[in-house]
Amino acid sequence: MEMLNMVKEQGMLLKLCWKCALKILFSISTETSLELLLEDLCLGQYYREKLSLSKILEIDEKAVSDEPAKCKSDLPWFSLKKLMMVNLTARNLKCTSMSKQNFNDKSGSTDLDIGNLLDGLNTVDMLNPLDIITALFLCSDGFLQQELALKMSTCQFSVPLLLPNCDTNQCTLMLWAMRDIVKKYRPQSLSESKGFIEDRIVFSELPMISFVRLGECSLSKSEILNKLLSNSQQYHDTFVHHNMECGDSPRRISNGLTEITWYLPCGNKNIDVFSEPVAIANLRGDIASFDTQYSFLCQTSAAVFVFFDHLDSECSLLNSHRGQIFLVGNNDSKRLNSEALNKVAKELGLTNNNIIIRTKKQNNADFIQLLREKVIDAVENSNTKMSIEQMADIAHKLGILVDEDSPECQKAKKNAEEVTGEIQDILKYKENQLPLQGEIWKELTCLETEEYRLQHIGSTNVEDYKSRLRLQKHELRKKQNSYDMSTAMKYITNAISCPRTERSYFLKWMRMNLNKVSRIKLSKLKEKYKEKCKNSENNEEIKEIDRQISNSSLGTEHFFREMGQIYEASLSLPKTDPERPQLQHLPKLCAEVLLDGFPLELVDGDASHIPLRWVSDVLSQLSDLVSPNRKIRVVTVLGVQGTGKSTLLNTMFGVQFAVSSGRCTRGAFMLLIKINEDMKKVLNCDFMLIIDTEGLKSPELAQLDNSYEHDNELATLVVGLSDVTIVNVAMENSTDMKDILQIVVHAFLRMKEVGKKSKCLFVHQNVSDVSAHDNNSRDRKLLLEQLNEMTQAAAKMEKKEENKSFTDVMEYSPDTGNWYIPGLWNGNPPMAPVNAGYSEAVYELKKHIIQLLGNTESSAYDILDFKDWMISMWNAVKHENFIFSFRNSLVADAYMRLCTEFNKWEWEFKREMYTWVTSAETSISNFGKVAVETDIREFLTCWKSAASTVLSTWEAKLQKNLTEYFKKTESHADLIERYREEFSNSAKSLRKEIERSVNNQLTAAAEIRQGMVELDKIKENYTKEIEKAVCALIDECREKNVQMDETDLDKEFDKMWNETVKKLSVSKQNTTNVFTSVTTFLRINLSHRGSHACELLNQKSLDNCGEQPFKYTAEGYINRFKHKLSKIFSVQDHIMAIQKLSEDIIFVCTHFVSEKVKRKLNYSDTYIEEILRLIDETLQNNQDIKTDIEFEVSLKQHICGFAAREFQKMHEDFIQTNDPYRCLEKNKEKFCDDFKDVFHKRDQCQKKAEEFTNKCLKPAVEDFINRFLGQDIIDEMLRCKEFETRMSFQYSVLLDLLSQDDFQNYFDYIWSFDIGVFKMIGNQIVKHFSSASTFKYEDKHLQSCITSIQQAIKKAKTGKTNDFKAFIEDICKALGKKLVISQDALGAFMILNNADLGQFDEFLTMSVQDMTKNLTETLKKTCIEAKLQHLHMSPQLELSSKMIGCGKQCPFCKASCVAGGKYHTEHFASLHQPQGLSKCTWNTTTKLATDICSSLVTTKKYFNCNATKGKYQPYKNYKKFFPNWKITPDVSPEASDYWKYVMAKYNNEFAKLYVVQPADIPTGWIEITKQQAKESLKHSFNIKWG
Repeated sequence: MEMLNMVKEQGMLLKLCWKCALKILFSISTETSLELLLEDLCLGQYYREKLSLSKILEIDEKAVSDEPAKCKSDLPWFSLKKLMMVNLTARNLKCTSMSKQNFNDKSGSTDLDIGNLLDGLNTVDMLNPLDIITALFLCSDGFLQQELALKMSTCQFSVPLLLPNCDTNQCTLMLWAMRDIVKKYRPQSLSESKGFIEDRIVFSELPMISFVRLGECSLSKSEILNKLLSNSQQYHDTFVHHNMECGDSPRRISNGLTEITWYLPCGNKNIDVFSEPVAIANLRGDIASFDTQYSFLCQTSAAVFVFFDHLDSECSLLNSHRGQIFLVGNNDSKRLNSEALNKVAKELGLTNNNIIIRTKKQNNADFIQLLREKVIDAVENSNTKMSIEQMADIAHKLGILVDEDSPECQKAKKNAEEVTGEIQDILKYKENQLPLQGEIWKELTCLETEEYRLQHIGSTNVEDYKSRLRLQKHELRKKQNSYDMSTAMKYITNAISCPRTERSYFLKWMRMNLNKVSRIKLSKLKEKYKEKCKNSENNEEIKEIDRQISNSSLGTEHFFREMGQIYEASLSLPKTDPERPQLQHLPKLCAEVLLDGFPLELVDGDASHIPLRWVSDVLSQLSDLVSPNRKIRVVTVLGVQGTGKSTLLNTMFGVQFAVSSGRCTRGAFMLLIKINEDMKKVLNCDFMLIIDTEGLKSPELAQLDNSYEHDNELATLVVGLSDVTIVNVAMENSTDMKDILQIVVHAFLRMKEVGKKSKCLFVHQNVSDVSAHDNNSRDRKLLLEQLNEMTQAAAKMEKKEENKSFTDVMEYSPDTGNWYIPGLWNGNPPMAPVNAGYSEAVYELKKHIIQLLGNTESSAYDILDFKDWMISMWNAVKHENFIFSFRNSLVADAYMRLCTEFNKWEWEFKREMYTWVTSAETSISNFGKVAVETDIREFLTCWKSAASTVLSTWEAKLQKNLTEYFKKTESHADLIERYREEFSNSAKSLRKEIERSVNNQLTAAAEIRQGMVELDKIKENYTKEIEKAVCALIDECREKNVQMDETDLDKEFDKMWNETVKKLSVSKQNTTNVFTSVTTFLRINLSHRGSHACELLNQKSLDNCGEQPFKYTAEGYINRFKHKLSKIFSVQDHIMAIQKLSEDIIFVCTHFVSEKVKRKLNYSDTYIEEILRLIDETLQNNQDIKTDIEFEVSLKQHICGFAAREFQKMHEDFIQTNDPYRCLEKNKEKFCDDFKDVFHKRDQCQKKAEEFTNKCLKPAVEDFINRFLGQDIIDEMLRCKEFETRMSFQYSVLLDLLSQDDFQNYFDYIWSFDIGVFKMIGNQIVKHFSSASTFKYEDKHLQSCITSIQQAIKKAKTGKTNDFKAFIEDICKALGKKLVISQDALGAFMILNNADLGQFDEFLTMSVQDMTKNLTETLKKTCIEAKLQHLHMSPQLELSSKMIGCGKQCPFCKASCVAGGKYHTEHFASLHQPQGLSKCTWNTTTKLATDICSSLVTTKKYFNCNATKGKYQPYKNYKKFFPNWKITPDVSPEASDYWKYVMAKYNNEFAKLYVVQPADIPTGWIEITKQQAKESLKHSFNIKWG
C-alpha cells in the first residue's frame, strides 16, 4: 500500500483508472500483494502449510451456521463451505462489514450531496472473487485443489487452467486438479442412437477456443463469454465478470489466471448452442503482461479471440505467436483506430472473417450470435484438438509448472500404472490377480450363512452338520492360502505402505485408472447389450452380457477386498506359520486409508457379505490410531437404486462416494469425517461415520429369489449401525415406495426390539415448489398411513404384534420427519448448473441431522463399541429370525453394567436395613431391662411403623437411582431400555421381601423378649431372696465374734443356700410342643389345596417326618406315565427334575433352620411361616416342572418335620438355659465368693470391674462384632470381579471348574447347581480371607464398641448419683441401643457389691482396656472358618442367593439363568450346553445327545416333552411352551467350545453315570483345546477381565 500512496501523491491517479494503478502496483510488487491479500484473508499459514481436504471436510460450527461472512478473513471459509456443497452462491463474496461501510453515508450527514452519489461505491476494499479463488488454490494441497475443481465444474463455474503464482511470477498447469472431472455429453452424431460419451475431461481431445484481452477493453469479455455459452432459455455466469457481486473490485493476485470451461451438447438442436463439444479458455489480465500464458494458449487453442479497444500498429506481441487469431473490437470505443487495425490485420494475414467489430447498430443478442458463428467456423476450420493431458508437454517447453510433477504424484502414478497397465480383460484380470474373492469367497459366504441358518441340514445331527460346514470352510481357507500373493496385490500393499501423501496420490490414480478401464469395458458391453435387445430371440446372450456387465466393475474396493481375504485366510494358518505374522499389518494399513478420508467397503457388494474379521480388525486398528478420541456418530442413507443417495451424501458432507455413470453403489461403504474441536462438545463425538448403501429394489438383484431378503438384511444392518438414517422416498412410484417402506419399517422394528434407538428422516427429492411442505400434508398423511400398515405387517412377521403404528416403533413426527428437496440440476444437463435450491435444502437437512445428533439421548459409539455392535448386527442378520437371534456384546456389556449397579444398590439397601433391624432387635432385646417401658406390643408397632418409613425411603432411592441411570448417555443405557421395568419391579419386590423379613425379625424378637420378661422377674426375685439371705448370714457370722476360716464360711453358706432354695417357689418352666404348632401352620397352609391334602396330612404324623432323606418316586398310573413319556421325550427325566427341585428346596430350608438354631434363641412361629413361604414361592416359580398334591404334601411334611425337630430342641435348650433355678445354681459359686469378700470386708473394686467387663461387656461386644462382620465380608466379596453380576460369577465358576479338571465337580454343577454354588462360595470366602484378614472390620467394630463404653462410663461418672447400682444402670442405659447385655450376668454382678464407686470406675476403665487387648489378640488368631460359625448374617447364604438369582435352568440343557434382578420376567443363559450332559439321549438310541439348544432353535428340528403333551413341536416355536425363556443362537460358532470340550473329555464318565451309551462326538469337538475352551467362555460371557 505504500507504493499505492506514492502513486497517489504524484498525481498519477488523476490520469489513470484504478485498474491501471493496481496494474502498476502489481508489476512493481506482486509478492507484497500476495502476502497482503493472504494476510487480509488470514491464509498466510496455509500458503506455507497447505490446506488439506480432510481439514475442509471437518464438521465445525461454521458448517451449520447461517451467519454471513462478517470480515475478510471469513470469506475463504464461506466460499469453501458453499463450494463443498456445490452451492452457486459460492462466488458471492461480500462480507457484512463491507456492505455496511459502503452503504453508510460517509459524513453521517443527511444533506444532499450529488457529487458523493456520483462517486459510487468504494470497491477497493472489496475483494474480487477471482482473488479469493486464486488464494484458495494457492493455499490448498493437490487433493483439495482437485476437489475444488470438481465442485466448481459441477456448479458450471470455470476452473483454473493456469494458476498464477505471484511469488515467483510463474504459473502452473492444473492438470492434476482437473483429473477428477468427468463429463458426459451427447454430440449431434449420437442424438439419434441416444448414445453418449463419458470421459475424464483431461483425456478428452477437444478444440479449445481461447479468449484474451490486449490492453484496455470496454467490452466485458467474461460477461460476453457467459452469454456465448448460455442458450436463450437460461443464462448462467460461468465466468466471474464486472457486473457480478464484487466482480468490479480490483484484482490483486488473479491477473494471469487462465480459466477453462467446456460447452458440452445434449444432442437437442433446439437447446444446444454448439453441436459439438468445445473447451473455452479465458485469460485474466492483459496479454502484454502475461506473454507465457498467451503463448501457451496460442499453441494449444484452435483459435484465439483477442479483445481490444486500441491496437498499436507496431504490435509485436500478436506477430510473435502464430495461430488462428480473431480480433474483437468495440466501435463504441473512442480509442478504436481503424488504420492501426488495418495494419495489424495485414501483418497477421487476417481477413474480414477474422475481425469482429461490435457496431453501434448491433444489440447484445446479435453480437453474441455473430461471435458464436465465428467460434463454430473456427472449430470447423481447425484440426487442432488437444486434451489437457497433452498440454502438459507444451507447458513444460514454456517453463510452465505442472501440478502433478511432484515426486510423490509421479511415483504414485507409476505404481498405479504397474497395477492397472496390465488390465486387458477385466474378468480374466480378476481371476488371475484377485483370485481369493471369486467363487471361493462366495462359497465361504454361503457356508457362513448356512452355519447360522442350517437350512439344508435335513435329518443330519446338528453338531455333526456344523462340524462338516466348518471343515468345508477350513478347506476353502486352505485353498485360499495355496495362492501366492499376486503381483498386483504386492504392488498395492507396498504402495499403501508409503507415506500418507504418496499413498493418497496412489489411491487417487488407482481409482481414476480403474474407472477408465471399467468405463471402456462397460460402454462396449452396453452397446452390445443394446444391439442384442433388438432381437427378442437373443435371451441367453442377453443374460450372459448382463452377467458380464455386473462382473466388469473394477475399483479400488476389489483390491482391498482381496487384501481382506488374504488377511482372513492367513488367520486360519497355524500361529507358527512364518507367513502369518507377515500379513498382520494389513488391517492397520487399511485403517490409515480410512483415516485419510477414503471410503472402506463395509458390505461386499458382490457377495453381499461382510468379511467380519477383516473389517473388525481394521476398526480395532483405527481405534488405536485415533485413541483416545474414539467416539463416533453414524449417518446412513437408504433408498431405491438411482435416486441420488450418494449425491445427497456428497453434497451434504462434501465427500466423494462414487456416482459416475454405470457405477451404482454395490454393498455398503463407510467414510470417516473428523469433528472439529468446537463441535465435539455439541455432538459428543470425535468423528462422523457416513455409510452409503446400494439401492434397494436393485434391478440386478430383482431376478433373484432372495432379493427381498437381501434388501431386508442390508437395511437392518445399516439402520442398526446408524444414529440417523436418511430414507429416500419416491412418492411417484407407489409400488416401489411400499416395498421400501416395508423394508425400512422392518429394520426399525427390529432395532426397537433389540434396544437400539435410531432416528429416521424421509427425504422426498425432486420436489421444488416453495409450498411443497404445506401442499404435501396429504402425502405425509398417506405416508404415515402406509408406515402404520407396514408396521403391522412387519410386526406380524416378527411376532411382535403389540406394535400397531409406526410411532410405536420410533419417535416420528410427519412434520419434522419429512424433508422436500428440489431437483439436482437447474436446467438440462450436461450444461445445467446445480440447482441452488438443492444445495440449500440439503444444507438445511444437514443442519437438522446435526441438531438431531446433538440432542440424542443415546451415547456415541466408541469405535470398538461400534465394531462389537457391527459384529452382533451382522451375526443376527445372518439368522432367519433377527430379533430372536440378536446377541450383542455392547448390549450385554450395558446390561452387565446395569446389573453391577443394581446389585450395588440392592446390597446397599439390604445392608442398611440389616443395620437398622439389628439396632431395632437390640432395642427390643433391651426392652424393660433398665427402665419401665410401655407395653411391648405397642413398642413393636412403633418399630414396624418406623420400618415401613425407612423401607419406603430406600425403595424411592432405588427407583431414583434407576431413573438417573437410564438418563446417562455414557453407559449405553438406551440399549437396555426394555429391561427398565423388570429392574423397577425387582426394586419393588425387593422392598416387599425385606419388609417381610424385617417384620418377621421384629415379631420374633418381640415374642422372645415377651417370653423373657416373666423369666427375668422370677430370676430377679430369686436373686433378691438369695441376696437377703446372704446378708443375714453375714450379720449372723459376724455376731458370733469367732474366727471363721474358708471352710467354715463354705459350710455356713451351703447351709443357708439349701434352706433358702427350699423356701423359693421354684416352678419348672413349661415347654411348647413345637410339633403341634408347626402342624397347625402346615394345615392352614394346605387348607386351600382341598380335602385330599388334609387326608394326606392325616396319614402320617409330623413326628415321623424328615428323619430320612427325601426321595421322590413315581407312584400311581399318572406318574408312571409321566416317567415313561419323559424317557421318550429325551428332554428331561421328570422324576430327576422333581427330585432336584425338592433337594434345592430342602437345602434352602435346612440352611434357614441352621441359621435360626445357631442364634440359640427361643422358637417363634414366624420361623415356620417363613419356611412354608419359601417352599410355596419356589414351587410357584417352577411351575414348568409338573408336580402333584402328593408331592407337595410329602415335601412340606418332610421339611416341617425336620424343622420342628430342630426347633423343638432349640426351644428346649433355650428353656433349660434360661431356667431360673438353673441360672441360680450356676451363680452359686460366685455368690459364695462375694459372701466371703463382704464378710472379710475385702475391697471388691478391681474384682467387680473385671467381672462386669468379662461377664457383661465382653459377650455383648463379641455379639456386636458377630452381628456386623457378616455384612463386611459380603461387602468385600462383592468388590471382587467375580461377584459383580451373575454372569461374571458363572464365568468364574466355570473357569474354576476348567482349572480343577474334575468330572465330579462338573456333575455337581449341572445337577446340584444351588448346592454347588453354596459350597463354591464358601470355599471362595475361606480362600479370600485366608490371605486377606477380616481383622480390619472386626477392629472397626471393636473400637466402635469401646468408644461407646468409654463414653457411657464418662457420662455415668458425671451423673449426680453416688449409688453403685444407679451407676451401672446408667452405663447399661447408655449402651442400650448398641449392645445387648446379659440380664443374668448383670443381675449376678449387682448383688453383694461393696465396691467403692470412686475406685470402681478407674478399675473398670483399666479392665475395658485389657478386654480390648485380649479381644484383639483373639480375633487375630481365630481362623475364618471359626468366625463364620458365629456370624448372625451368613455371607455364604446371602452371596449364593444373589448369585443364583431366580435359580431357573434352561428347559432343554439345564444352563442356569443369568438375568439380573431376582424378579425378572425373562430368563436367559449366557452359555448353553450339549443336552447329553443333562442325561438327554437320542430318540432312537440310548446314546447321549450332542445337540445344543442354542443351535437347535435355528433349525427345523423338533422336540417333545411334558409341556408339549407328547406332541412334536419345532424348536423354533419353543417360546409357545416356554414363554419366559429366551434362547438366542450362539454369538459365534465357537461360543459353545467350553461345553463341547467338557463333553468330549468326559463323554464316557457321563455315560457310565447315566447308564447309557457314550455320545458320538463330532470330529471338531475332539480338536478343541483347553485354551480354546477358556477363550470361548470369555467371549460367551462378554468378560473384559481375567
